[in-house]
Amino acid sequence: MEECWIRDLSNRRGEIHRRWEALLRLERADTPLADPNTLVHLIDWTIDKVLFELGKKRPRRAGEPRPSVAALRGICQCGRNPFYMHFLAGEQALLEALVLAQSQDPLIDPVHRDAMVAELYAATSSIARFEIESFCSLCQHRQPAAAKPVAAGSAHN
Repeated sequence: MEECWIRDLSNRRGEIHRRWEALLRLERADTPLADPNTLVHLIDWTIDKVLFELGKKRPRRAGEPRPSVAALRGICQCGRNPFYMHFLAGEQALLEALVLAQSQDPLIDPVHRDAMVAELYAATSSIARFEIESFCSLCQHRQPAAAKPVAAGSAHN
């Protein structure tokens, strides 16, 4: 994403934070870690990560599906991962801010506009995937890995 658009999102940081927090508070907390009062402390850190990720130049192949946080729901086997709702709310708040910024430029090319939206989805989804998978790797409620059968002749006496 071009630096001017990243800077515009950065300038909207307060508005993004307020919207993100409002969206978090709409959801029912399933666990103490999913309490919005806990998650709001991660918003600024996450905004920093997303803006940094947007600054990286990554080629995107045409026809590649647009990743989103919603597609990550299946990663968590127990459904208790607090990061899922955190990133889902964040993705929406960031997208709203980008759309508002884009609406102020009547000359923006629709293809370029859509590419920026795709980059925002990719950056948010990439960070969310890492954090969700990291949290799930520590979860006591996850299903244990299936035991591998012992091959014949490899049993110890």
